Amino acid sequence: MEHGQWLTITFTYLAAAVIAVPLSRALGLGSIIGYLGAGIAIGPWGLKLVTDAQTILSVAEFGVVLMLFLVGLELEPRRLWAMRRPIFGWGAAQYLGCTLLLLGLGIGVLSAMELGPSWQRLLVVALALAMSSTAIGLSVLAERNEMPTSAGQGVLSVALFQDIAAIPVLALIPLLALAPGAGGEHASPWLGGAKALGVIAAIILGGRLLLRPFLRWIAGSKTPEIFTAASLALVVGIASLMHAVGLSMALGAFLAGVLLAESEYRRELETDIEPFKGLLLGLFFIAVGMGIDFAVVMGQPLAIVAIVAGFLLLKAGVLALIARLMPIPLLERSTFVILLAQGGEFGFVVLQAASGAAVIDATTASMITAAITVSMLLTPLLLLLADRYWVPRLEGCMPTKKPDEIAEPQNAPIIIAGFGRYGQIVGRLLFASGLKATVLEHDADVLDSLRKWGWRVFYGDATRLDLLRIAGAPQAKVLVIAIDDMEQSLKLADIAREHFPHLTIVARARNVQHHYQLKERGVTLIERETLDSALMSGRSALEAMGFRRHQARTLALRFRRHNIELLEAAAPHFRDESKLISMVQAGRAQLEEMFALERQGRGGSAQSREGWHPVADPDGLPREPNEPSARPAAR
Repeated sequence: MEHGQWLTITFTYLAAAVIAVPLSRALGLGSIIGYLGAGIAIGPWGLKLVTDAQTILSVAEFGVVLMLFLVGLELEPRRLWAMRRPIFGWGAAQYLGCTLLLLGLGIGVLSAMELGPSWQRLLVVALALAMSSTAIGLSVLAERNEMPTSAGQGVLSVALFQDIAAIPVLALIPLLALAPGAGGEHASPWLGGAKALGVIAAIILGGRLLLRPFLRWIAGSKTPEIFTAASLALVVGIASLMHAVGLSMALGAFLAGVLLAESEYRRELETDIEPFKGLLLGLFFIAVGMGIDFAVVMGQPLAIVAIVAGFLLLKAGVLALIARLMPIPLLERSTFVILLAQGGEFGFVVLQAASGAAVIDATTASMITAAITVSMLLTPLLLLLADRYWVPRLEGCMPTKKPDEIAEPQNAPIIIAGFGRYGQIVGRLLFASGLKATVLEHDADVLDSLRKWGWRVFYGDATRLDLLRIAGAPQAKVLVIAIDDMEQSLKLADIAREHFPHLTIVARARNVQHHYQLKERGVTLIERETLDSALMSGRSALEAMGFRRHQARTLALRFRRHNIELLEAAAPHFRDESKLISMVQAGRAQLEEMFALERQGRGGSAQSREGWHPVADPDGLPREPNEPSARPAAR
């Protein structure tokens, strides 16, 4: 491709996305519809600005690979192992059930039309149509912030099984070519299957042994752009290895992400790859829009409509049953069903492989490809219709009480965002002290549990600016951020600092990195959720080893003070890992030396020291001799 032509095509893609996506979001259609519409507009059946959609699609598929890598980074191996039942149970039920029903439907229809169907051809078509679009499904969930929901986890489980199913499906196609009437040449599927399993084993074992030392060596260069290049090279290399043996590139990237989920470089990898993923996914959807063969659609419109309607309805029926059994909440089932009922990009790969092996003819492959693409185009529209018309109707028919939503502006001086195990303790202390607070919680299941205990909690996402205004943020004095999710917590801190700078923010930090990121945003009242509880356990362990109660308490308080001072001193360097490690190690040595000197000064072992015997408080609680009583003295 000439240099000038490449520049023109690049500008065309970017300009189409810049115009179509904001317009689509302004109309409430979402970004994916905007990308697909942009592809149709500039493609062979639109303005004909770009005609080679297949080449662009092969490049843009790497966006799906990057997306699966990032999804893998969010799933630690233990969590993935915990998901084995939904992946191999419900995922297998969806794929095998849909394949068998589609095969039976195809045989029945063609038999009724006395066309003498080829079962090999119908099986390939059923295997292709039973697939779902991982790219659209996970992108929609991320855009709607529904990945943590039951429906989101269900979609992820089924999508992962479909990627795993790529191995036997691609190995099966050469066998179908050997069957009578298939017309294919001899192939060696067993050798291909052995290669596939060998590559997966190499990725898992090599990832365990080599990935972290490799990234540690790259990070040692202290060159951010080289770390970014290494991150991309890692994903590209694994994807290429999977592609070389005919497997799903996305599956390999996902495995690599899972292997690095517990790595200290996880956040850095996410930050580096996220921009590339977004751009390439947008390019992928544009290429899908360009690839719609309207000649096939307009040549046999009734057949295309029948195929799309038939497989969407059949898959929707199977998925509705699975959603009921999993179980997925009623209001989330439409998302689960619609996102998995569509065809998927891997269906293109199955059809292409089957066409190359002469299992199906080119005309059939073109029709099924067009039907899959049309279903992918319809999915965001169906989801939009379900949100506007179907879900509200379900809400009206719900026998249980809906979560309390804020209908009128609140005026409490305190807002608590998040009312799980951490937020409830804060709330109980405030309410017992006679203070009023407006409580926001996004988890409907948590709301049902809280309602049983008499709590009044409003349903809603605290990161929504309009909801914060109704909750009374313009007049409130304090915002307590007790949200469990770190990204949501940081997002809420950003919104509060920008729109409600008068609020005093009291925040919960999941860990040290979260603490630093909150502090970077100007939040000063931060408490790590496990620090004090861990110190209490440490005090109990010291007492069990013979330390007096006041000694254990004093050591724990000194440790706390030292830890907080070290945390504050290291804050300016929290992005410099080597400097941070050096400071932490020096602080640890200083603390151990300080405790050792104190032991020498007091002499003897813990058991031989004279200790404090607690003085009884009027309310029966022990206190130090110089500690004031919990109650005021009687006058």
